Amino acid sequence: MNGLRTRPADETDLAALVRLRDDAARWMLARGIADQWRPGELDEDHFRRIMASGEVWVAEDRGRLAGAWELWWADEDAWGPQPPVAGYVHRLMVDRGSARPGTGRWLLRAAERRVAEAGRAFVRLDCLATNARLNAYYLADGYRRVGHKMGKQQPGGVPKSFTLFEKTLR
Repeated sequence: MNGLRTRPADETDLAALVRLRDDAARWMLARGIADQWRPGELDEDHFRRIMASGEVWVAEDRGRLAGAWELWWADEDAWGPQPPVAGYVHRLMVDRGSARPGTGRWLLRAAERRVAEAGRAFVRLDCLATNARLNAYYLADGYRRVGHKMGKQQPGGVPKSFTLFEKTLR
């Protein structure tokens, strides 16, 4: 999309990442998606920890934050021990107040390119099993349903059930 660019997040982005995540949680709640995210679950320390062990990316559109995502190089909580063949996308977030239509898919493509650049063959993600709309979104985007994870621990201490998705990059 013309005007969108991505970059690794840094310390100056922490407050904006928390706001973006909380806004996304409020957007979901307003649409009846009550089991996914809650405002206040993640703080700056969460994103700081992810930056130290994986990657957090932000997307800007003409100087404004349009979205963000986390990229992990392992996810044993959901996928168990795995060989280093995949990147794991988490917390794909779009600023619903300012992002243009299609921004979410554009962010997903950017994450997939980053995983491919790292020499990994698959992009993996998990999605709340009860979020039918989001499950359908990933299926329509070329992801395959490859498993189910029951009782994955979440912020706030409530375990949830997730669908595991995978996309082959090569």
